[in-house]
Amino acid sequence: MFDLVQHHKPKKMEAILIILIVFLILGYSMIGIPNMTPHIPVLITIVFLLLYGSINKVKFSLLQNSMIQSVSTSMGAVFLFFFIGILVTVLMMAGSIPTLIFYGLDIISTKVFYLSSFVITAIIGIAIGSSLTTVATLGVALMGMSNAFGLNPAITAGAIVSGAFFGDKMSPLSDTTSISASIVGVDLFEHIKNMMYTTVPAFILSALAFTLLSPWNKVGDISSVVQFKNDILNTGLVNNLSFIPFVLLIIFSILKVPAILTIIYTSIVGLGIAFINNSYSLEEIAGFLFAGFSKADLPQTIASLLNRGGINSMFFTLTIVILALALGGLLFGLGIIPTLLESIAHLLTTPSRATFCVAFTALGVNYIVGEQYLSILLSGKTFKPIYDELQLHSKNLSRTLEDSGTVINPLVPWGVCGVFITSVLGVSTVAYLPFSFFCYLSLILTLIFGFTGMTLTKK
Repeated sequence: MFDLVQHHKPKKMEAILIILIVFLILGYSMIGIPNMTPHIPVLITIVFLLLYGSINKVKFSLLQNSMIQSVSTSMGAVFLFFFIGILVTVLMMAGSIPTLIFYGLDIISTKVFYLSSFVITAIIGIAIGSSLTTVATLGVALMGMSNAFGLNPAITAGAIVSGAFFGDKMSPLSDTTSISASIVGVDLFEHIKNMMYTTVPAFILSALAFTLLSPWNKVGDISSVVQFKNDILNTGLVNNLSFIPFVLLIIFSILKVPAILTIIYTSIVGLGIAFINNSYSLEEIAGFLFAGFSKADLPQTIASLLNRGGINSMFFTLTIVILALALGGLLFGLGIIPTLLESIAHLLTTPSRATFCVAFTALGVNYIVGEQYLSILLSGKTFKPIYDELQLHSKNLSRTLEDSGTVINPLVPWGVCGVFITSVLGVSTVAYLPFSFFCYLSLILTLIFGFTGMTLTKK
């Protein structure tokens, strides 16, 4: 059942105690200590498990092999992140992302403000692959407009969060999307296409809700949007050729070209467009590809939106992925997770039960630890063998990880995303939670499809 060798066989109560200590270390550090990055708690947990293994006379070389083996199974994700960092830079250099933002802002309407906010943040979220960046830039501008129009800040925040996390979830540039696909061995674009079964209905239902809630009788000043557009236009990056890379991404996805090759081909075309529209030196290009695109003298409103990308931007994600995979390897190698799964293995005999357990685990990690990366990594690594045994395609697992992991973290008041969004938008997590329709509709739909068997694919 398990793809990693077990070097220790703990009893059930011992395994439960160890996993509770692990959650306590992770949870207290991330929730109780302000501005704590996940790397340190994960590293402390790894040290704890190494000491636990030593006490139980498991050789360090075997524990090290468990960590190495676990990380090696997801080396595809490591390479993919490098290329994603490069692609983001190229799309900035070619003007693809700035152009999409420029034309996307035409969607803003004061009469259907909540719907407009939801749709535009969804578009920008897909374009840049970062929900938190979308919230911190365009989201702040939309909150300012909402306050000026005298609209409900909680509904506006809910629309922003829903749109931003839709974009994050469906973007090939998103790190959580890449992790979910890579951790279970699914092609990135196959994973994105399979997510449409739950994501599209959730998007439509959310759009309907925001349409009904929108202030149809309101007409207000949208001068801030006009200024935002002018700031982007003045960068000199907006051009019609820049849509070509996005078209290529869609075409290669339909043709099922592997994700890394798709990114390479698209990046080459994007660099060609960048050469046509701007005279970048080879030294500048090399610097951008590593450190991210950077343009001097940008207005503060758009600087953090456009100055991004590069291999360097992926280091945070890469390091937490490697550490979390090593942690997962120890949990398997020391027999903690296998023992817990064996105790409920007689229950995990159907796709519906497997779906529920994956969703519950990812949801639980989000609320106990407050970290979306770990909710995806630990749940994916834990339940991959179960899905293999049930002859279920791994893309079913990666979709459930996103529906119960990625989009749930902004609904956790003490979670990384929840705390960040509250501090940036000035609206409490509890206040915007009821209006973050897309986030919890994704979870509800994945549970419904899991129990009915609809859209679940066999190997």
